Amino acid sequence: MEMSRLGDAMGPAQVLHVCDSAAGLRGVVVVDNVAAGPSIGGVRMAPDVTTAEVARLARAMTLKNAAAGLAHGGGKGGIVADPRMPAAEKRRLIRSFARLISGLTGYIPGPDMGTDEEAMAHVQDEIGRAVGLPRVLGGIPLDEIGATGWGLAAAARVAAPEAGLDLEGARVAVQGFGAVGIHAARFLREQGARLVAASDSGGAVHNPDGLDLAALIAHKTGDGRPSVGSFAGGAAIDSDALVGVECDIWIPAARPDVLTAGNAPALKARLVLQGANIPATEEAERILHERGVLNVPDFIANAGGVICAAVEYHGGSESQAMQTIADKIERNVREVIDRSRAGSISLRAAALDLARLRVEEAMRYRMR
Repeated sequence: MEMSRLGDAMGPAQVLHVCDSAAGLRGVVVVDNVAAGPSIGGVRMAPDVTTAEVARLARAMTLKNAAAGLAHGGGKGGIVADPRMPAAEKRRLIRSFARLISGLTGYIPGPDMGTDEEAMAHVQDEIGRAVGLPRVLGGIPLDEIGATGWGLAAAARVAAPEAGLDLEGARVAVQGFGAVGIHAARFLREQGARLVAASDSGGAVHNPDGLDLAALIAHKTGDGRPSVGSFAGGAAIDSDALVGVECDIWIPAARPDVLTAGNAPALKARLVLQGANIPATEEAERILHERGVLNVPDFIANAGGVICAAVEYHGGSESQAMQTIADKIERNVREVIDRSRAGSISLRAAALDLARLRVEEAMRYRMR
């Protein structure tokens, strides 16, 4: 795993590479910044995860936690492996990873792409610190309750009118119909929106009249976890074609850099809610801004999961977590939009200003 070149006054504070040949483990943790408190960030498992990606994600967590006003810095973990491996092998890998990062007390692991509440239960058992735990262990299972999707719906309530949209009848496309995308679609449906297209790693489906969301979720979560591309309630399309689907709201909720300079001009939506971390390149975001697309950045729009994790870590309840998510995200989206308009800058630039000011303020209270 190559070393990240990311480095500035904010961080990273620590980069730890781990290896356990017996378990077949290669991994990395990047603790980006701990000025506001110990870092919280998910453990990502993917065959192609890199140090550079983990470092970018750790920085996104620093900004996300600061923007949300949490007493935590940003960090991220990465394990180079296929998350679809047999359960016993995955458990062994997770436990090995946990033991090797036990001394990294400035990092609190949570679930992320390729890991879940069960994985965090194993981490908690090994080192005594993790968030996103199963209920039976006193946790708030953020994927199960849809904390990130709930936050995206909260962001939509503020952002949609700014984009000239009414959520009632708004057409939604979700790139990455998984833990985040499913719940985002569900919560937006409760506000009157309708899902017209969705994709996952195996394909995509489109129905301009609206997909039967309950049936699609049942299909996706059924035996064998089939791709949405095989859902009978719409037409199968190429996954790359999802970016050009006629819709009002487009939600990237999967891998980094899915919006690029090559496909951003094809986007038909008026509002982008970034459900994934770092889902768009810098050039893609510039293109969206120039086209007048309201693009709510990742560390503002998808902060629901880490807000939930922080509430759990400090002993709060599930109902407190959901209310805190709605309050913080609605307030931050409004502030970022106001800053953007006042300075005639993009939402990304306005959000970065907001978060960096909060991190810098926290850093002033730390001894050098």
